[in-house]
Amino acid sequence: MVRTLAAGAVVQDDRGRVLLVLRAREPEAGRWTIPGGHLESGETLEECARREVFEETGLEIAVGRELGVVDIPNGDEVIEAHDFAAEAVGGSLVAGDDAADAGWFTIEQMADLPLTVDLLQEFESYGVIASS
Repeated sequence: MVRTLAAGAVVQDDRGRVLLVLRAREPEAGRWTIPGGHLESGETLEECARREVFEETGLEIAVGRELGVVDIPNGDEVIEAHDFAAEAVGGSLVAGDDAADAGWFTIEQMADLPLTVDLLQEFESYGVIASS
């Protein structure tokens, strides 16, 4: 099994909403998740998170602390995704790259969305939402 490094960002606005993208490609195409993707050669995890958020949403972010690591099965590979806290500092929201759509969502709104596997549990473990 091949392990591939990736990074993503949990971007929250001043109203507590979370930035999500609708995946256009596998794994989990057609589901909403945080923006992120594969690490490119010579890039740090933080740089990867910043680049991926910009490519998928058009937003520039300030990357904060690492929230956690998630293993995502994808055929013969396991994607080791490092998720960071972040805040938007510029740009304009527009879906791009491999995101079919992008938007800001409350936790309540997320209950009605097709989310990637365990996304809400990850948010809970990261302290993004309160334990239920």
